[in-house]
Amino acid sequence: MNTPVATLLGRKTSSALHTLPPSATVAAAVQMMNQHKLGSILILQGGRLAGIFTERDVLTRVVGADRDPHTTLLDEVMTRQPVTVPPAAAVEEVMEIITARRVRRLPVVDDTGQVIGLISIGDLTRWLVDTHRAEAEHLRNYIGTAAPF
Repeated sequence: MNTPVATLLGRKTSSALHTLPPSATVAAAVQMMNQHKLGSILILQGGRLAGIFTERDVLTRVVGADRDPHTTLLDEVMTRQPVTVPPAAAVEEVMEIITARRVRRLPVVDDTGQVIGLISIGDLTRWLVDTHRAEAEHLRNYIGTAAPF
């Protein structure tokens, strides 16, 4: 479980970051999220992370607040200062953060402040399943090739 989250980012089939500026509308963000089947969009300003806009934000801050998505700017409804993790953060640590903070996605930010990826609960689950599957296979092979008594 000491595997760094950067390893998981390297295994993702798509490492594309989907971003918008804070001046974009909610409608533009939702269109991008639907088009790419995403649960969130990173909000960048001047190349730096300004926030994250998630499905939960759509429900609570836009629909739930009866705001017009065509005129509401992301700057008004995004989650500011989202929790981030460094690329060296251990998978176990990231799982604890996701559980404690009740979030589904964490931006991975390097020591220069650049966003290098987005880790999701799905990424963590896939990694856990693959790790457990490989461990089980290793044990099956070990038991199957063990010397008879």
